[in-house]
Amino acid sequence: MPEPAGQGPSARTVAGMVARGAAGRWGVVTALVAVLASLPAAVGWLPASDAAVSAADLRAAVLAAGDVAFSGYAESTGGLDLPVTDQLTSVADLFSDRTTMRVWWRGPADNRVDVVTPGGETGTHRDATGTWTWEYERTRATRSLLAPFDLPAPPDLLPNALGRRLLSEATTAEVSREGARRVAGRDALGLRLIPAEAASSVRRVDVWVDRDTGLPLQVQVFGKDDDRSALDTRFLDLDIGRPALETTAFSPPFGSTVRVSGQTDVVLEAGRRIQPVPLPAELAGLPRRRLDGVPPGIGLFGRGVTLLAVAPLPPRLAGGLRHALADSPGAVVDAAGVRVAAGPVALMLLDPPGHGPYVLTGSVTLDALAEAAAQLPELGGTP
Repeated sequence: MPEPAGQGPSARTVAGMVARGAAGRWGVVTALVAVLASLPAAVGWLPASDAAVSAADLRAAVLAAGDVAFSGYAESTGGLDLPVTDQLTSVADLFSDRTTMRVWWRGPADNRVDVVTPGGETGTHRDATGTWTWEYERTRATRSLLAPFDLPAPPDLLPNALGRRLLSEATTAEVSREGARRVAGRDALGLRLIPAEAASSVRRVDVWVDRDTGLPLQVQVFGKDDDRSALDTRFLDLDIGRPALETTAFSPPFGSTVRVSGQTDVVLEAGRRIQPVPLPAELAGLPRRRLDGVPPGIGLFGRGVTLLAVAPLPPRLAGGLRHALADSPGAVVDAAGVRVAAGPVALMLLDPPGHGPYVLTGSVTLDALAEAAAQLPELGGTP
């Protein structure tokens, strides 16, 4: 209805104008919120600035960045369908699920990594002699001392730690440059590692390195038979600078449960007590390497990305592992033993009378495991 001439707008007209004005204002606010929310993603899509750095020099920068201090968020996504046993549950979860981590890194021997899950948080505090694992919801602290063989823990999956380890023994011929991308809002230079060993189950490793500090910001590991990464770990947010000492230090709170972990003692004790099988200087074309504190019954072969471990197991643990391996998809069961591949990680159990059980595992192919078993006649292989 038209307004009477000579009079101002009616109450209904004023209400309509106010409503349209409010809608306009809230529309602007909504648009601003949407823009702000999209900024992190938009920053990630900004073109990265490359640099004229050779592969050898970029690898050297990574190895020199071990003491770069920082804090931030990281995420690791694993696609490894590892066999699950009572002893390997946490490891299987670590390499098959998405792991979100908050990290405070003062150095390799002084850092803290909190794994954040819908059910709570678990913090790992590393110091010069070992680690404290603090389970917030259980108020339980577990102390683990440094050992020659440790099961992987969340700090080992951080891009900076994993990238340095995988590149530490690479040769100049194995690395090449791969352009640049943006990771955690920073320019990252690409470095590709293709292992030279025929026994390797890894097709390539891509490491994206911070242009300014040499810190690996993202690491992707690809198996030989898969175009999708078996493991992808990256920083989502990163602040360069040394966190406060009180942030990484840890002492069990009053009233908490405290225990000492012996997860690696089982294998080491088996290596000492079980009559050791003589291990050759080479298995599946991989030379044996020596580690301080490791009993003679345990062997580690290879280098860098391509490693093969041979170790005795207490019989009480072998049964669960045997069933887990045999029930895994793609398991191979034959006269040589039972073996299975989970992406680039392979496992094999040998259990001959009088010597076994022994486990062979590493980043090698199933054929390489069978070849290694054949070179161990005392464990049932044929020379």
